[in-house]
Amino acid sequence: MRFFDRVPTGRDTPIPTSEYHAISGEALKPAHREGYATLVVGMGCFWGVERLFWSVPGVLVTAAGYAGGKTPNPSYEEVCTGQTEHAEVVLIIYDTAEVSLESLLTIFWENHDPTQLNRQGNDRGTQYRSAIYTTDQRQLETARHSAELFQQQLDQAGRGTITTEIKPLDTFYYAEAYHQQYLHKNPGGYCGLKGTGVSCQLV
Repeated sequence: MRFFDRVPTGRDTPIPTSEYHAISGEALKPAHREGYATLVVGMGCFWGVERLFWSVPGVLVTAAGYAGGKTPNPSYEEVCTGQTEHAEVVLIIYDTAEVSLESLLTIFWENHDPTQLNRQGNDRGTQYRSAIYTTDQRQLETARHSAELFQQQLDQAGRGTITTEIKPLDTFYYAEAYHQQYLHKNPGGYCGLKGTGVSCQLV
């Protein structure tokens, strides 16, 4: 029997990852800071998504990882089977005094196609689904409201229905070290981000 002929069960210990962010030098798992918040988003392959957000002023740390699934501490290979039910996601820790949640959500909606179910472009599978995982009630309500507003704008443009999974974050699992800030280390690497061309107006 091959390993992936059965559902991966994960592991008790976290997958080894980077200690520091390759660009900012900040700890990839920073201690809590007053005035900072955490949001987790999935927009397809996490390499391009992380690059998109690490350049936003007010974002302290980004990290590639996995969320929304059912197995603890999954590996990349396990997530790619689709059997763990995790999505490829990016953790965003941001200064709420410098960048608003609405600004981050605008970037989220405009830079991928949330109407594609379990895919982004040629990347297909549940791990590539569109997702927003929130860390407090205000984030959850704001994210849901932003989806309603953006759906109206998509409707006006003749686009499809949003399929984005929006729910509270359960657990974020850091991806392997080589995935962290991948496109900084490999500037010519793959990036599958592509929006719908519809502008997102949240205010």
